[in-house]
Amino acid sequence: MKETLHRIKVFLQSAGFRKYAKRFGFFILGLIALLLIACGGLSIYFNRNKTEIIAKINTKINENINGKFHIGDFQYKFLAGFPNFTLALKDVELKDNKWNTHKHTLLKAQEIEVRLNVWSLLQKEIDIHKILINDAQIYVYKAEDGYSNSDIFKKKKKKAPENKEKPETTIDQIDLNNVRFTIDNHVGHKLFDFAVASLKSKVNYEGDNWQTDLFLDTQINSLAFNTVHGSFAKEKRLKGTLKVSYSSEKEKIDVKTDGLKIGTDSFDITAFFNLGKTNSLFGINIGTTILWQNASNLLSNNISSKLNRFNLKKPIDVNCDIKGDLSAAGDPRIVVQAIIKDNELSIPDGQLKDCNFKGIFTNNFKPKEGFSDANSAVILTRFSATYQNIPLKIPQLSINNLEKPLATGTVHSDFDVSKLNEISNDKWIQFSEGHATANLDFQFDIVDLYINKPKFIGNVNVTNTSFYFIPKNIHAEKVNVQLEFTQEALLIKKIAYKHKKNTIYIEGKIDNFLNLYYDAPEQMVVNWKIHCPNIDIKQFLGVLAASKKQKVVAKTTKPTISRHLRTVIEKCSVVIDIKADNITYNKLTATNTTARIQMLNSKLVIKNGFLQTSGGSIAFNAEVSPSGKNFAFGSNAQVNRVDIASFLKSFNNFGIKSFSPNNIHGRLTSNANVTGLMNSNGELITNSTHGSLNFNVSQGALVNFEPIMKVGKFAFPFRDVENITFSDLSGDFKLRGELVDINKLTISSSVLNLDAKGVYSFGRGTNLALTIPLRNSKNDAKLATKEERKAVREKGIILRLVAYDDNGKMKIKFGKKEKEKEK
Repeated sequence: MKETLHRIKVFLQSAGFRKYAKRFGFFILGLIALLLIACGGLSIYFNRNKTEIIAKINTKINENINGKFHIGDFQYKFLAGFPNFTLALKDVELKDNKWNTHKHTLLKAQEIEVRLNVWSLLQKEIDIHKILINDAQIYVYKAEDGYSNSDIFKKKKKKAPENKEKPETTIDQIDLNNVRFTIDNHVGHKLFDFAVASLKSKVNYEGDNWQTDLFLDTQINSLAFNTVHGSFAKEKRLKGTLKVSYSSEKEKIDVKTDGLKIGTDSFDITAFFNLGKTNSLFGINIGTTILWQNASNLLSNNISSKLNRFNLKKPIDVNCDIKGDLSAAGDPRIVVQAIIKDNELSIPDGQLKDCNFKGIFTNNFKPKEGFSDANSAVILTRFSATYQNIPLKIPQLSINNLEKPLATGTVHSDFDVSKLNEISNDKWIQFSEGHATANLDFQFDIVDLYINKPKFIGNVNVTNTSFYFIPKNIHAEKVNVQLEFTQEALLIKKIAYKHKKNTIYIEGKIDNFLNLYYDAPEQMVVNWKIHCPNIDIKQFLGVLAASKKQKVVAKTTKPTISRHLRTVIEKCSVVIDIKADNITYNKLTATNTTARIQMLNSKLVIKNGFLQTSGGSIAFNAEVSPSGKNFAFGSNAQVNRVDIASFLKSFNNFGIKSFSPNNIHGRLTSNANVTGLMNSNGELITNSTHGSLNFNVSQGALVNFEPIMKVGKFAFPFRDVENITFSDLSGDFKLRGELVDINKLTISSSVLNLDAKGVYSFGRGTNLALTIPLRNSKNDAKLATKEERKAVREKGIILRLVAYDDNGKMKIKFGKKEKEKEK
């Protein structure tokens, strides 16, 4: 290595090297001198021929335009662009002949450098090889009538065969620096506006065709294919190299670029633009991997304003295809395709996790109905995600008409019911177990990008679910539900509901469910058919209790699905056709019970009720509704031959303390129209009843009935008043709480006959007029007919007494009630 360096040093110090180095230096100096002489010569030539050169440039330009070309000054740039001759045109303006009408200057530049071929220039010819435009504005204007200020350029005349050897003037290179380039097309309502920081293009010609690699660094001020809807990629920087080619035969420009930067993202773009007089079609295809928000912000405002309400957390693969006509009004055809994998989708209604689907946007959903929001659609295929931990699968979802969006599709889901607790933000129902499957065709409007009024057709199956319905304090266990949604109704099948010791089997139907659920829940009628093998009525009174008040929600807050469902449950009315094998209420037991029950808000209405109890039957209608902490009831009932003792025991003797059910025997037939109050345990509140009651007891007997025993001991001390049998025991009463107006009470017994009229009190205020024939009625029952018994009833001496209240004790005296005396 040292030996090689030594040889090089020796060679550089040799006389031979110095000789050749000196000659090479003289050669370089000669070239520089020659260059200076040539440039000086060109400068002298320009100064001597400036007027002629300017005239030829003007002539060359004006030969090809219909307008006015103005140059403020010329300047020769020494050595710039050598060996070409560089001419700087200062304060250049180019206007068309109709400038006074539209006021848009086609070209206004502070400086344009024109580089001319020296050899052609010496031969008195102008051959432009390069143009540099600095600090300029280019404004291409097209009016509504189709006129354009770019029509300033005249059509080239075809060369005569004898002139074919004369070449056309070509511009091999174009550079732009700090140029504002605008295309304002009023025919198609299009506006393209670019602030070009730098554009460099070297053109290669093949006859009339050409191609170039065009470097572009520009700010996009407007890329509006429809100015009504706004610009694509507004205020974004575009930088990259584009391969551009022109075909003279096709009158078409093709553009292709890889890795073009728009903003911070890279794009692969393929495009074409037809330039024919009758053909101005264009197409742009864009491919990229990009974040949702970045992609949305590249689109026009009418699209991005909607898409910005959504978001995808991870980048997505997107392809956008734009096709249209630069001479036509309205939007171009836009098709955007995206593939989403393992992403997180944010929508106005919530978050969708583990999201996978292929998405397509088109603004030409129906091919013959134009390109518009009304004919736009978003189509999602093979969609899968979880919404609040509930898995969803949608083979295809279509959202049509972005002016009034309507979504349609089919959804499948399979999940544990306890996951529904996460949807119920106001915690009105809580599920502890169970499993659900859903297969539904759905349709819903999208209002302000929120899901509105979803409607479903299909089925939902729930098995072995247990829940706590908080507003009514209801616990249910092991419930199975089958729901079937149709256009006409919601069918509720095979519900098995267990509540404490009760099991209820339910089927139901809600007519016009899809419409009433959202628009008029108060008009919704839920028709149930219920079969109960065993049921305890008192356990279900809590269902009627007033629901806990919902928190007041601000009007600006969108109602959740959970809150709306609760509102519907509280507003709808329920009609129940019930059949119960065995019913218990307090001590009452009944069999073969049927009734129609209507629930409206918190009111329970029972119609056509029928049950068998105490050896007889009861037909009834009733209403029950919450009243403070208690329940108000109203009922009309027809009691047919029930065992009176057993019946009274069932209702705790209706609160009467003066006698017990053990005092009376027989079969009761009665008509009652009664109102009153029950407490939350289903117990009758004493002295709350009002209404009317008439009754008849057959095969009756009174045993140790204190009021009669008192009368008997006073009037008939020698008769058996402790065990009395009746051939007739009937009455007509009016109930007034603590008081009972006895309009008629007839007793025909083995001891005596008695008629009573007046007021009986369960507490204080009894005042009864008693009419008692003194004759012994023991054998009256042996008379064959009712007429015969009536004929002998009041024979003999008649005793008239008054039973009255004396400081809480009942006393008897001779006489009539005070009112009867006054009469």
